[in-house]
Amino acid sequence: MRQINAIGDACPLPVIKTKKGLAELANGQLQVLVDNEAAAQNIRRLAESEGCRFDVVQKEGVFHIMLLKGDVQTGSALSSDKATAGKTVVVLSADTMGAGDDELGRLLIKGFVFALTQLDTLPNTVLLYNTGAKLAIQGSSSLEDLITLEKAGVAVMTCGTCLNHFGIAQQLGVGEVTNMYRIVEEMRDAERILRP
Repeated sequence: MRQINAIGDACPLPVIKTKKGLAELANGQLQVLVDNEAAAQNIRRLAESEGCRFDVVQKEGVFHIMLLKGDVQTGSALSSDKATAGKTVVVLSADTMGAGDDELGRLLIKGFVFALTQLDTLPNTVLLYNTGAKLAIQGSSSLEDLITLEKAGVAVMTCGTCLNHFGIAQQLGVGEVTNMYRIVEEMRDAERILRP
Protein backbone atom coordinates (compact mmCIF):
# COMPACT_ATOMS: atom_id res chain seq x y z
CA MET A 1 0.00 0.00 0.00
CA ARG A 2 1.31 3.42 -0.97
CA GLN A 3 0.97 6.40 1.37
CA ILE A 4 0.84 10.12 0.55
CA ASN A 5 1.55 12.55 3.36
CA ALA A 6 -0.20 15.84 2.62
CA ILE A 7 -0.23 17.09 6.21
CA GLY A 8 0.37 20.83 6.25
CA ASP A 9 -0.05 21.17 2.47
CA ALA A 10 -2.15 24.10 1.29
CA CYS A 11 -5.00 23.71 -1.18
CA PRO A 12 -4.84 22.39 -3.91
CA LEU A 13 -1.73 20.26 -3.19
CA PRO A 14 -3.47 17.42 -1.28
CA VAL A 15 -5.84 16.79 -4.19
CA ILE A 16 -3.09 17.11 -6.78
CA LYS A 17 -0.84 14.68 -4.89
CA THR A 18 -3.74 12.25 -4.53
CA LYS A 19 -4.66 12.52 -8.22
CA LYS A 20 -1.06 11.79 -9.22
CA GLY A 21 -0.91 8.90 -6.76
CA LEU A 22 -4.06 7.38 -8.23
CA ALA A 23 -2.73 7.84 -11.78
CA GLU A 24 0.40 5.85 -10.87
CA LEU A 25 -1.66 3.07 -9.27
CA ALA A 26 -3.17 0.46 -11.59
CA ASN A 27 -5.13 -1.25 -8.80
CA GLY A 28 -4.85 -1.39 -5.04
CA GLN A 29 -4.83 0.87 -2.01
CA LEU A 30 -3.64 4.41 -1.54
CA GLN A 31 -3.61 6.05 1.89
CA VAL A 32 -3.63 9.84 2.09
CA LEU A 33 -2.94 11.79 5.27
CA VAL A 34 -4.31 15.34 5.66
CA ASP A 35 -4.82 17.60 8.63
CA ASN A 36 -8.02 19.47 7.80
CA GLU A 37 -11.63 18.72 7.01
CA ALA A 38 -11.66 20.69 3.73
CA ALA A 39 -8.80 18.64 2.28
CA ALA A 40 -10.47 15.41 3.41
CA GLN A 41 -13.72 16.43 1.70
CA ASN A 42 -11.90 17.43 -1.49
CA ILE A 43 -10.15 14.07 -1.62
CA ARG A 44 -13.45 12.27 -0.98
CA ARG A 45 -14.98 14.09 -3.98
CA LEU A 46 -11.94 13.20 -6.09
CA ALA A 47 -12.29 9.54 -5.07
CA GLU A 48 -15.95 9.57 -6.09
CA SER A 49 -15.17 11.17 -9.45
CA GLU A 50 -12.41 8.61 -10.08
CA GLY A 51 -14.67 5.68 -9.19
CA CYS A 52 -12.68 4.69 -6.11
CA ARG A 53 -14.02 3.27 -2.88
CA PHE A 54 -12.82 5.18 0.17
CA ASP A 55 -12.89 5.24 3.95
CA VAL A 56 -11.96 8.13 6.25
CA VAL A 57 -10.77 7.77 9.85
CA GLN A 58 -9.74 10.74 11.98
CA LYS A 59 -7.04 10.15 14.63
CA GLU A 60 -5.50 12.90 16.73
CA GLY A 61 -6.31 15.64 14.24
CA VAL A 62 -5.13 13.70 11.19
CA PHE A 63 -7.51 12.34 8.57
CA HIS A 64 -6.43 8.91 7.30
CA ILE A 65 -8.12 8.46 3.94
CA MET A 66 -7.96 5.00 2.40
CA LEU A 67 -8.70 4.86 -1.32
CA LEU A 68 -9.26 1.58 -3.12
CA LYS A 69 -8.74 1.65 -6.84
CA GLY A 70 -9.93 -1.42 -8.63
CA ASP A 71 -12.67 -2.84 -10.76
CA VAL A 72 -15.42 -0.69 -9.21
CA GLN A 73 -15.99 2.20 -11.60
CA THR A 74 -18.76 4.78 -11.55
CA GLY A 75 -18.71 5.80 -15.17
CA SER A 76 -16.09 8.48 -14.61
CA ALA A 77 -14.59 7.71 -18.02
CA LEU A 78 -17.82 8.90 -19.66
CA SER A 79 -17.87 12.18 -17.76
CA SER A 80 -14.14 12.59 -18.29
CA ASP A 81 -14.51 12.19 -22.06
CA LYS A 82 -17.28 14.77 -22.05
CA ALA A 83 -15.13 17.17 -20.05
CA THR A 84 -12.28 17.08 -22.56
CA ALA A 85 -14.30 17.94 -25.68
CA GLY A 86 -14.23 21.47 -27.10
CA LYS A 87 -12.28 24.63 -26.44
CA THR A 88 -11.69 25.81 -22.87
CA VAL A 89 -10.77 29.41 -22.10
CA VAL A 90 -9.70 30.58 -18.65
CA VAL A 91 -10.47 34.22 -17.85
CA LEU A 92 -8.37 35.92 -15.18
CA SER A 93 -9.82 39.39 -14.72
CA ALA A 94 -8.23 40.13 -11.34
CA ASP A 95 -5.00 39.48 -9.46
CA THR A 96 -7.09 38.19 -6.54
CA MET A 97 -9.76 35.49 -6.30
CA GLY A 98 -13.04 36.26 -4.58
CA ALA A 99 -14.01 39.35 -2.65
CA GLY A 100 -13.16 40.45 0.86
CA ASP A 101 -9.59 39.91 1.99
CA ASP A 102 -7.07 40.79 -0.74
CA GLU A 103 -4.21 38.91 0.93
CA LEU A 104 -6.30 35.74 0.93
CA GLY A 105 -7.46 36.52 -2.60
CA ARG A 106 -3.85 36.64 -3.82
CA LEU A 107 -3.14 33.25 -2.23
CA LEU A 108 -6.26 31.79 -3.83
CA ILE A 109 -5.48 33.07 -7.34
CA LYS A 110 -1.94 31.70 -7.05
CA GLY A 111 -3.40 28.31 -6.09
CA PHE A 112 -5.90 28.50 -8.95
CA VAL A 113 -3.25 29.21 -11.60
CA PHE A 114 -1.03 26.44 -10.18
CA ALA A 115 -3.99 24.02 -10.25
CA LEU A 116 -4.44 24.78 -13.96
CA THR A 117 -0.94 23.40 -14.59
CA GLN A 118 -1.94 20.13 -12.93
CA LEU A 119 -5.05 19.41 -15.01
CA ASP A 120 -5.04 16.27 -17.14
CA THR A 121 -6.47 18.32 -19.99
CA LEU A 122 -5.08 21.84 -20.12
CA PRO A 123 -7.16 24.81 -21.27
CA ASN A 124 -6.61 26.14 -24.76
CA THR A 125 -6.27 29.78 -23.77
CA VAL A 126 -5.73 31.95 -20.70
CA LEU A 127 -6.99 35.52 -21.03
CA LEU A 128 -5.72 38.16 -18.59
CA TYR A 129 -7.29 41.60 -18.31
CA ASN A 130 -7.93 44.39 -15.82
CA THR A 131 -5.77 43.67 -12.74
CA GLY A 132 -5.47 40.08 -13.96
CA ALA A 133 -2.83 41.48 -16.34
CA LYS A 134 -0.55 41.86 -13.30
CA LEU A 135 -0.34 38.05 -13.02
CA ALA A 136 1.65 37.89 -16.27
CA ILE A 137 4.39 40.37 -15.38
CA GLN A 138 7.89 39.94 -13.97
CA GLY A 139 7.79 39.40 -10.21
CA SER A 140 4.28 37.90 -10.19
CA SER A 141 3.89 34.86 -7.97
CA SER A 142 1.95 33.20 -10.83
CA LEU A 143 4.45 33.94 -13.58
CA GLU A 144 6.23 30.56 -13.47
CA ASP A 145 2.93 28.68 -13.63
CA LEU A 146 1.79 30.76 -16.61
CA ILE A 147 5.13 30.05 -18.32
CA THR A 148 4.60 26.34 -17.64
CA LEU A 149 1.18 26.54 -19.28
CA GLU A 150 2.56 28.37 -22.30
CA LYS A 151 5.35 25.81 -22.74
CA ALA A 152 2.68 23.10 -22.71
CA GLY A 153 0.89 24.78 -25.62
CA VAL A 154 -1.63 27.03 -23.84
CA ALA A 155 -2.05 30.46 -25.44
CA VAL A 156 -1.52 33.14 -22.77
CA MET A 157 -2.94 36.49 -23.85
CA THR A 158 -2.83 39.74 -21.87
CA CYS A 159 -4.85 42.86 -22.64
CA GLY A 160 -2.59 45.59 -24.04
CA THR A 161 -4.88 48.40 -22.89
CA CYS A 162 -4.69 47.02 -19.35
CA LEU A 163 -0.90 46.71 -19.42
CA ASN A 164 -0.63 50.31 -20.64
CA HIS A 165 -3.17 51.58 -18.10
CA PHE A 166 -1.14 50.17 -15.21
CA GLY A 167 2.19 51.20 -16.80
CA ILE A 168 3.48 47.61 -16.80
CA ALA A 169 3.67 46.80 -20.53
CA GLN A 170 7.48 46.55 -20.42
CA GLN A 171 7.27 44.02 -17.58
CA LEU A 172 5.23 41.40 -19.44
CA GLY A 173 6.91 38.06 -18.74
CA VAL A 174 4.83 35.53 -20.65
CA GLY A 175 2.57 35.18 -23.65
CA GLU A 176 1.41 37.82 -26.05
CA VAL A 177 -0.25 41.21 -25.88
CA THR A 178 -3.80 41.11 -27.20
CA ASN A 179 -6.77 43.40 -27.81
CA MET A 180 -10.44 43.43 -26.87
CA TYR A 181 -11.58 42.12 -30.24
CA ARG A 182 -9.38 39.02 -29.87
CA ILE A 183 -10.58 38.57 -26.27
CA VAL A 184 -14.19 38.64 -27.51
CA GLU A 185 -13.35 36.13 -30.29
CA GLU A 186 -11.69 33.74 -27.83
CA MET A 187 -14.70 33.88 -25.51
CA ARG A 188 -17.17 33.51 -28.38
CA ASP A 189 -15.42 30.40 -29.70
CA ALA A 190 -15.07 28.74 -26.30
CA GLU A 191 -17.21 25.77 -25.36
CA ARG A 192 -16.30 26.40 -21.70
CA ILE A 193 -15.13 29.54 -19.93
CA LEU A 194 -13.56 29.15 -16.49
CA ARG A 195 -13.53 32.18 -14.20
CA PRO A 196 -12.18 32.01 -10.66
